[in-house]
This record gives sequence, structure tokens and C-alpha cells, in this order.
Amino acid sequence: MMVYRARKLASIGLAALLLSSTSALAQSGAQKIDPERLNELTRVLASDEFEGRGPATPGEERTVAWIAEQFAAMGLEPAGENGTFFQTADVSRTSQDGPATLVAQAGDNRVTFERGSQIIVGSDRPVTHIQLDNVPVVFAGYGVSAPERGWDDFKDVDVRGKLILVIVNDPDFNAPEGHPVADKFDGRAMTFYGRWPYKFQEAAAQGAAGVLVIHDTAGAGYPWLTLEASSTAPDFDIVRADPEKERVAAQGWIHNDAAEQLLAMAGQDLTALREAARNADFRPVELDGVQMTIDFRQKADRVQTRNVVARVKGSQRPDETVLYGAHWDAYGRATPKNGDDIYNGAVDNATGVAALLELARLYAEGPAPHRSVGFIAWAAEETGLLGAEYYAANPLWPLETTVANINMDSLLPGKEIDPQIVVIGPGKSDLDDRLKVLAQREGRELIPDPAPQAGAFYRSDHFPLARAGVPALFAAAGFTGHNDASKNYVQNRYHQPTDEWTPEWTMEGAAADVQLLYDAGRTLADSRDWPQWTAGAEFEAIRKQSDDRRR
Repeated sequence: MMVYRARKLASIGLAALLLSSTSALAQSGAQKIDPERLNELTRVLASDEFEGRGPATPGEERTVAWIAEQFAAMGLEPAGENGTFFQTADVSRTSQDGPATLVAQAGDNRVTFERGSQIIVGSDRPVTHIQLDNVPVVFAGYGVSAPERGWDDFKDVDVRGKLILVIVNDPDFNAPEGHPVADKFDGRAMTFYGRWPYKFQEAAAQGAAGVLVIHDTAGAGYPWLTLEASSTAPDFDIVRADPEKERVAAQGWIHNDAAEQLLAMAGQDLTALREAARNADFRPVELDGVQMTIDFRQKADRVQTRNVVARVKGSQRPDETVLYGAHWDAYGRATPKNGDDIYNGAVDNATGVAALLELARLYAEGPAPHRSVGFIAWAAEETGLLGAEYYAANPLWPLETTVANINMDSLLPGKEIDPQIVVIGPGKSDLDDRLKVLAQREGRELIPDPAPQAGAFYRSDHFPLARAGVPALFAAAGFTGHNDASKNYVQNRYHQPTDEWTPEWTMEGAAADVQLLYDAGRTLADSRDWPQWTAGAEFEAIRKQSDDRRR
């Protein structure tokens, strides 16, 4: 089967460019990322042949087989289960099965909302019918319980069995200068408390029946269209011991305009409530007389998805591992846009996997590193970082002796090498300083994330391992905030069928960025150094618990 797939994929243009070990670069011994190979790898992986690389679809089967073939052709060591390149994760899958009833009632006033354009709702509970009949509605501010920051949006208000509305992002987002809440949640930078997965998780911990996050483009970091376009794709979750306690029955998003309409049914004003919610003494506001009915059916089953894992074994300290990662999945086939239902995910994240493969080639062709170097193509990132979450709970190499995790997620095409390199989550570890030295040698500089309010550090695959203590480096190529290409991509292509490769693409700029990541990883792989979290960083304490393993 793998031979058949290799021949079939070769027919769409993979060619000897990608698999040959006798390239000019290999013959010369130069350890350089090849922009043409990077572009060609991206082109192939972003093609319709892979059907948008949806987890647990035929597109996944083709994708993971193809990535494994590339690793094998380069001579990398299989590092998955039972001598294979694969680590298999059992996950729960739910998907829409028919329309949804979304009705708010206040006395004689009845409002019906549309699924998709006004409310996006689903469930991670592995059941086929979700029914909330006339449940009370509560506005719960930002839905945050953070005692270490002196913050509790719930106070002693009982939200069990109710639908809660919460605001996206953190309480200090867009707070005016001098406001008491300013910088309480790291200023413009979104914390994990601002992310929708946390808000869903906390709603379940509070016993709510359901939760809807109030969307606004600035606070979320992406427009409503992004959510709507991917809303019909299946949802995935790790298999949970008690999903009724760990997940609410109904969860999703509500458009800002629809939220205003719903709140107005109780005589409440969203603008005023947003301002009230910025204060530490805020208490949840019950929407007097308003009840909500949410009723929909879904398909629910348990499936498997796979990380693809390979290694170049260290020559001196093989039990210490420098880890590179990039997620292979996109959204598969979902809501059609202009007749196209394949979400090819060219930038996000065929480019990252192409970078992963180019990095693997350099390590395979070059002298053996002193430490081992691992390469993981992560599964199911777009549905909640599930492949990385599974790995963090079931690591193939001990996390205590994983030196660093270098993540690649979305590289923009283009010829120009940007003099600036964006660091996502700047200042969290000394990996920034290490990259800075390498960048300065190339006449380039590191800059902090220009859109920290989007919380990108908590939205990619390095995060589950960071939360387990592994220092992380996430540098985003091209997304410097001052170029039209990045703005255009976020507004018009991100998580859309239009995220496609085109013949005009070149990858010189991205290749320069990936080269820096090779140099950073190679330096660590040939050293005895251990990167450190910055004092006071949220992941420092858990890493310190295993200090004795790294002496």
C-alpha cells in the first residue's frame, strides 16, 4: 500500500527533487535549507490529493503515509510504536447531523438564531443528541477563575445547569491606560485564560450546561468568517474518563451582534457589561426572564489519529533529545466557499511540515549530532492540539530530558528575507536569546509578537509540552504585522479553502527562517547546555521538579 501511495504521489510531481540523497547540497556537504525543496514539499502536501488533511479521513491516511515515506527515504530512524513511524492516539469525534434549534424566549418575546451565521455550537460529549430546554442564561464576564491573579468571575454564583455567555480574551484586553485591571493578565498579550479552550474547560468545572463565547475580531484574533467556514468540520477531543463532568453539553461561539440581541431581551447592554466585567468585583449577571433552548443531533464515535515520529540518534548522548515539530492536519472537507470544500492548509501548515522534512534532511545528511534529534508531525492540532496533548501524556522520549521543543506553524511564501523575526511568547525562556545571537549574525533582529492579544503561544503544538515543562521556541516567519501579505492572509485565507499553494509561490524568506531554526537546534544538539524558563514564567516550577534528571 505504501509503495502504491508513493507511486501515486510521485505522479503529482513529488519527483526526485524530494527523495534524492545525491542532491548538489548533499554532495557539497553544505547544511542549507533549500527553498525550492521547501516549496515543492509544500505544493505536494497542500494539493487536493490529500483532501485537506482532515484527521481520521482518507486524507489523513495519505498524509501520514507520505510523511513517513519521506522520513524513511532520508534514512531516519522510526521512533513510533512497534518499530513504526507512528504514534496512535484514540480520540472522540463528533460532527453535525442535521440542523440545530437555537431559540431564546423572554415572556412573549421569542428570537430564533441561525446556526453558523449567528451561533456556532457543538459538543465534545460522545452522545448523538444534545438537548437544553429553556435553561437560564447568565453573563459570566470573561469566564475566568484565576486565584493567583486575584480574579474570580463566578464568585459564589451558582451557574450549574445554566447557559453562560463569556467574553473572548482576558479581562485586561483593550483596557484603557490607568485602568485598575491593566496588565493584570499580561497587558496586550493573551494568557491561556483568554483562550476558548480554557473557557470551555472552566464552564464545565463550574457545572454549566453550556457556554457561548462572545466573538469580536480584535479579541479573538480572527474574523467570524474563520469560525463559520470551519464550523461544519468534525470536532475531536481526547477520550475522557468522565466526559459529562469534563465537558459541557453545548459549547461554541455567538456573534457579537447576536449577543447584543440576546442580552437586550433582558434589558442588558453588552457595551456596559464589557466594562463592568473588567473589574475584579464583577459578579455574574443573570438575564432575568430569558431562557434558551439548544437542540441538535450529532454523529459521535471514537477514531484514531496518528503522530508521525522519526529520529536521528545522538552519537554521544542519545537519551537527550532536541525536538522539532509541526502539525500535519488542516480542516479536510468542510463548508464550501465558492464551490470549493477542500481546506488545503497550504500556509497552515503544509509549510511547517515541509520545514520539518527539510530540517530532517539536513540532520540526516550531516554529521551525527551529539544529542538525539526528534521530528514529530503532530496530529489534530486544529481541533485542540490533540496529537501534542496525547504525546505530552504518553511521551516517546522522556520530557525531563527533552532539551527544547522547536515549533513551526505557518510560514508565509515570498522572496524577501524579512530583517525582523517574530517570537511568539517572547521572554518566556532563554531560547529567545540563543536565537537572537544567530539572527544578529545574519543582520536580522528578533521582535515580539505584534498581535499578542491573539494568544498564539497557547494555540500551537509546543504548548502541551511547555505546560509539562519543556522549553519552547516558536518563531513565526513573515508575520511581523507590518506587511500586507500577513494581513491579507489572516483576513482572507486563514482557515479558508483559499489557503492554497499557487505557482507564483517562492520560499526564499521562509527558508532563511528555517535555517535559523536548524542552527539553533544544531547548537543545542551538539552542546551539554539546558535551556531554562525565565524566572517567574508559568512553566518554570514544573521544569524545576526534574532538575536532577539534567545534571
